[in-house]
Amino acid sequence: MNPSPTGGATPACVLFDLDGTLLDTAPDMTVALNRLRRERDLSELPVELIRPTVSHGSPGMLKAGFGLTPDDPLYAELNPRFLALYREAIAVETVLFPGMADILDYLEAGAIRWGVVTNKPGWLTEPLLKALDLWSRAACVVSGDTLSTRKPDPEPLLYACARIGAAPGRSLYVGDAERDILAGKQAGMTALVAGFGYLGIEDRPETWNADGFLRWPSDLFAWLGTPTAPATRNR
Repeated sequence: MNPSPTGGATPACVLFDLDGTLLDTAPDMTVALNRLRRERDLSELPVELIRPTVSHGSPGMLKAGFGLTPDDPLYAELNPRFLALYREAIAVETVLFPGMADILDYLEAGAIRWGVVTNKPGWLTEPLLKALDLWSRAACVVSGDTLSTRKPDPEPLLYACARIGAAPGRSLYVGDAERDILAGKQAGMTALVAGFGYLGIEDRPETWNADGFLRWPSDLFAWLGTPTAPATRNR
């Protein structure tokens, strides 16, 4: 798929998923899961095993760490404990994906507004973005509990575009899960797969009907109207 964002025009806005797209949260999420496993007298799991599940939130993490689904009775006990452990150390090793700081700098320098649409609950999203000095920079942040619906429903994306004042048809959405692409396409946005995120071996992004696939954050520059990364200050 060749970059042809919004018919070649500068995007009205760019929205990002959070975990596995804007931020590499896997290290801190893995630490929280392993703390919970130690509380249950279980050995730690390597981050390489846990990493592909991070985009699926606590359901994915507890399935990977304990083999649980939300229907299991033990899930109701472990889920709040896992989230509490994660909140205690939410931004110790979490960072922007390499090259993403340059993307944000470029958007802001060009007055292209950007935001976050995530299924992560607001009580985790807000402190995480504030810890990384991103909260005040984002034009809009929509968390999993901001509305009554979440991705793959397109409403959170449409809500974010409305808050920013951007036409969905002239906007981009970047995410690393199939629900992100489904939501973006249903919202009428250009939907791009963050291939650098937390894709698992079972994922088949080529079947998601995305408009493009980003191997690295810097690949997004081609969708912003510039074929190569411009000179930007380092963060």
